[in-house]
Amino acid sequence: MSVKNILFSVLLLFVPISFAAHFLEWGELAVFIISGLAILPLAAWMGTATEEIAVVVGPLLGGLLNATFGNATELIIALIALRSGLVDVVKASITGSIIGNLLLVMGLSMLLGGLRHKEQEFQPVVARVNAASMNLAVIAILVPTTVDITSSGISETTIQNLSIAVAVVLMLVYALTLLFSMKTHSYLYDVGVAETESEAHTEKPNLWLWVGVLFAATVLVAIESEFLVDSLEVATSQLGLTALFTGVIVVPIIGNAAEHTTAVTVAVKNKMDLSLSVAVGSSLQIALFVAPVLVLVGWIFGQPMDLDFNPFELVAVAVSVLIANSISSDGRSNWLEGTLLLATYTVLGLAFYFHPIIDGIG
Repeated sequence: MSVKNILFSVLLLFVPISFAAHFLEWGELAVFIISGLAILPLAAWMGTATEEIAVVVGPLLGGLLNATFGNATELIIALIALRSGLVDVVKASITGSIIGNLLLVMGLSMLLGGLRHKEQEFQPVVARVNAASMNLAVIAILVPTTVDITSSGISETTIQNLSIAVAVVLMLVYALTLLFSMKTHSYLYDVGVAETESEAHTEKPNLWLWVGVLFAATVLVAIESEFLVDSLEVATSQLGLTALFTGVIVVPIIGNAAEHTTAVTVAVKNKMDLSLSVAVGSSLQIALFVAPVLVLVGWIFGQPMDLDFNPFELVAVAVSVLIANSISSDGRSNWLEGTLLLATYTVLGLAFYFHPIIDGIG
């Protein structure tokens, strides 16, 4: 058993502890920390179950399953926060997930992979397609924000209607990216994946066992997310953090920890195509699928969820996309480029930490 699996197995102990902390009223801070730790292994089990089911059902259905459940943990946390009216936290978690995957995950992957293999290669065509898709994501959140800033007296309903229309466009584009990656240009994305599957599976997994694991993990993630969100405001105040910083930095790390570990692990094994597929693919899914879903669900819930972001969050996303695209455009990476991405993430993290409480965030 790998160190990662041992660690996540130990962290499962925090699931029953979190229930005790909640029902025995150990305090909001304790519940927040313990439920956050409990989500880490559950997210890992969701990812593992999805991968095992994909082996049985085949590449097409498996790809759709991965495309649907790839960021299920973040989506569940965001949905519960949205239902609780924490719209600013939801928006912060969207930008935080994009930033975290492009800078933290890709940076760690390039740094640790580069230290072992000096220079690593990946598909430049895929990098260019991903870059264009991420540029679209920036445009999608730039337009509603700019319309709001440049239009005096524009109503919240108008911004939300614009956001719904943009969300529909983004979901259509997401569907087309799935068609591109799984059907018309699937050969570009097969590098490293088939090799990993052949190494990991000598026989087909038990389908219903892993369906049960996926269902159980999803239910438990929903419960733990409820604990996390209910305690978030009080806990972050006790820690001296704003909800903006928590939403951008803390929540995405909790939801993405399992994927972060996978991306870094395969990069160290010199499978940078697969590593970038995890990191950039997760960012694209957040931008093109999760964010639009949250806009539509917010409309259904009657919550004012739209794509009108805090201008500083918009700047952070644009900067992250810019440097990630410039570094990955040549299809090569090294440890210094990874360091540059991590340095950018650190600078943005510090800026979010010192950012004053505005618009009711905090």
